[in-house]
Order: sequence, then C-alpha cells, then structure tokens
Amino acid sequence: MPPPETDSDAGSVTLVFLGPLAELAGTERRLVCAPLDWSGLLSALEPALAQQVAGARVHVACAGRVLADKTALDARAGDEVALLPPVSGG
Repeated sequence: MPPPETDSDAGSVTLVFLGPLAELAGTERRLVCAPLDWSGLLSALEPALAQQVAGARVHVACAGRVLADKTALDARAGDEVALLPPVSGG
C-alpha cells in the first residue's frame, strides 16, 4: 500500500488565469478539487468570471494542450488548466 500523499495540492487541479481573466479572478492561480469537468470549472468560479470563461472567445488548455472543445474538459489531480483570454492587438 503506497504512503498517503502529503502535498497540500495533492488531489487538486491548478487553475491559471491569464491577462484580464487574472484581474477578474483577483489572482493568477487557484487550486480546486480534482477531478474537474466543464460544469465543475464554471461552478468553481465567481459568476462574472464564469460568464467570461464560458464565452466563445476564451480558450482552455489542460495539461499543456489547448482543447478544441472546452466543454470536454477532463482535468485530473496534478493537471494545470489555463484559461486563455482573447488575444488583442495588431
């Protein structure tokens, strides 16, 4: 039997907020319980932030891969989920 996990982030998914999403979240990183699916992600966010993330222009990356369908999010313990705001500029 393996020893119990002692890391404070064991069993967690790290949310990474970039650009204006970090400003809206009030932080650049947040730990949430794993596993994490799309509805769980939206439930873990404040309503205004969830509305922004659910918008068509925000992309989601899980474990280093941008998801073609962000509603198919299936993050496991130790994964990093990055919330990518729309790119602006020229």
